[in-house]
Amino acid sequence: METLSDHSGVPVHPPLWFLSALLLGALLDDRVYRLLIFTNNTGRWIGVVVAIIGIALVATGRATMVRHGTNVNPTQPATTIVQTGPFRFTRNPLYVGLTIIYVGLSFALNTWWSLFLLIPVWIVMHLFVVRREEAYLERKFGETYLTYKRRVRRYL
Repeated sequence: METLSDHSGVPVHPPLWFLSALLLGALLDDRVYRLLIFTNNTGRWIGVVVAIIGIALVATGRATMVRHGTNVNPTQPATTIVQTGPFRFTRNPLYVGLTIIYVGLSFALNTWWSLFLLIPVWIVMHLFVVRREEAYLERKFGETYLTYKRRVRRYL
């Protein structure tokens, strides 16, 4: 008899999706065709500020999960539904934060390529990460998660 593993079944660690696309965007910009977002360095500084905001959100979300004693890594079992800190506003603050970091770094690198690649990254993230995690949390925590899900938005 097959037993279900106590994790979401996420196939790849989510930061790797973002990092891979960002690096591919930089490579396309360097080797294929330059697609500049900005004509001066002001936009690059805006990108740095945006990336720092994303880092703060990821760090806060991660610290909140650790404080509640649940695993941050989606390949490990969740032990509780975290509903404090940034989890009061979004069910996925780490993924929202990674997206903000990604956009900021795309601005800092000054390339449209990375921003274009964010679309397939988010399709993969939504279908193969977030949806799997939600199904897992519904199976594991039942009504507790469903109540939280009704109260707090998935992303923003």
